[in-house]
Amino acid sequence: MTDATPVTSETPDPSADASQDVAERGSNRSQRPDSAAFKAFITSGWAPRAQLDVEPSPAVPFAAARRAALSARFPGVRLVVPAGPLKVRSNDTDYRFRPHSAYAHLTGTGWDTDPDAVLVLDPVEDGAGDPAGPDGARSAHHAVVYVRPLAARDTEEFYADARYGEFWVGARPSLDDVTTATGIEARHVDELRDALAKDVGPDGVHLLIVSGADEGVEALVEAIRAEAGLSDESAAPDEQLTEAQWLERAQEAFRRTDAALVEAVSELRLVKDAYEVEQMRAAVDATIAGFAQVVRTLPRALEHRRGERVIETTFDAHARLEGNTVGYETIAAAGEHATTLHWIRNDGVVRSGELVLLDAGVEVESLYTADVTRTLPVDGTFTDVQRRVYQAVLDAADAAFAVAVPGARFRDVHAAAMEVVAARLEEWGLLPVSAAESLSPDGQQHRRWMVHGTSHHLGLDVHDCAQARRELYLDGVLEPGMVFTIEPGLYFKADDLAVPEEYRGIGVRIEDDVLVTEDGNENLSAALPRRPEDVEAWMASLRG
Repeated sequence: MTDATPVTSETPDPSADASQDVAERGSNRSQRPDSAAFKAFITSGWAPRAQLDVEPSPAVPFAAARRAALSARFPGVRLVVPAGPLKVRSNDTDYRFRPHSAYAHLTGTGWDTDPDAVLVLDPVEDGAGDPAGPDGARSAHHAVVYVRPLAARDTEEFYADARYGEFWVGARPSLDDVTTATGIEARHVDELRDALAKDVGPDGVHLLIVSGADEGVEALVEAIRAEAGLSDESAAPDEQLTEAQWLERAQEAFRRTDAALVEAVSELRLVKDAYEVEQMRAAVDATIAGFAQVVRTLPRALEHRRGERVIETTFDAHARLEGNTVGYETIAAAGEHATTLHWIRNDGVVRSGELVLLDAGVEVESLYTADVTRTLPVDGTFTDVQRRVYQAVLDAADAAFAVAVPGARFRDVHAAAMEVVAARLEEWGLLPVSAAESLSPDGQQHRRWMVHGTSHHLGLDVHDCAQARRELYLDGVLEPGMVFTIEPGLYFKADDLAVPEEYRGIGVRIEDDVLVTEDGNENLSAALPRRPEDVEAWMASLRG
């Protein structure tokens, strides 16, 4: 990798010694010119920049509606949504940038050129906000996105800044490019502090930030609050208040906290709009194609000392070629490793006669990800005991699908799957009690072999909407437009003495991505075979 240090003099400074600041020592290994002649030459003689091919994103109207919905929850409050900074991988090398999901959702962008960008929703007078929809309504806020735009070629950033310089990482969009792509007014990030501080105070504008996205911007917000004399509002009980009055006061105090904004941007994604559903379909389709690639490469995985890595890299290469990347670390778990729920080391061998559990998802360019799992017989055919376990898991999944309909509760999906799992474990004589006793709150013995939940919401995050309130998530009522997984499993570890030897070392999970529709649900990943006989036929067709 190219040396990522700032431009320095070719001639060592003889006065340099151990007193040199540690932060500056990265330049010690580099000998690059710093002369006036070099600077004059490298900043001149360039043809006019070619214009970036930027068009309005198809997400523009949808993102505007999302911002309007958020605006309605926080009238009169300035809302700050950072994209986040670059994150160090090691020393002076960074991870590939991905913006915070709340920022991506509210701007409709997934650019890797967005580090340090901040979306700000400024409260405005009634009727002066941004358009909120095709009916002519307007929101209570005006959106501005503060970005680090493309620097001129006569600046040191152009050639000397390894993190942001065009010479190093390519051209970033201009302010006009950002506005064109997002439909949001764009300003230079250097203007952010003044914009956030404007009119902030106890009798003025309140300031909330999506915490956890950018520590630097959070510190800036805290400093502005302190300068403005803002302090946390107390929701402590008062003897003169009734319980209802105190609760109302506590709720109002919470609405003026950063946690309330974090909660709101998470809940905003519980029901997907038409654009999001389209992106989810694309992510699932790309993922299914990746699973087919893996099946074709299983013979090579059998021959390699790290067969799991053959599977992992096959899928990950496909995800990078056909999408943005993987939506999460691929789980390629062969044999006993399939009983470790999040096995991502993927350094094991793949053996004939065993199963391999592949849990993987392609993240498309818009940053929406699929999350699909299939458990495949390495040789293309299930043994009798493998098929028995697989069919039990499939039946549990089908039971979950049957209740994943509008009006049901999210928790019903898990409950339906667990009834089947407990019943099968009872049939096989593995439960120390009856299935009914195990399903009771005081029982749960069946969960020894499936300790995870059956479902989670899915979207920009593989575990989407994670900060939503319990009453809207676990206890929430299913609505058309919700997208989540259905993924029961059974995991019998190799050293589990509570089961007969024939079950030990077998781990099975079947995971599909489901869209709740007006009259039921749609399995978005249905094109990937699920029944054991269909899996076998599909694998045979791919392997010739």
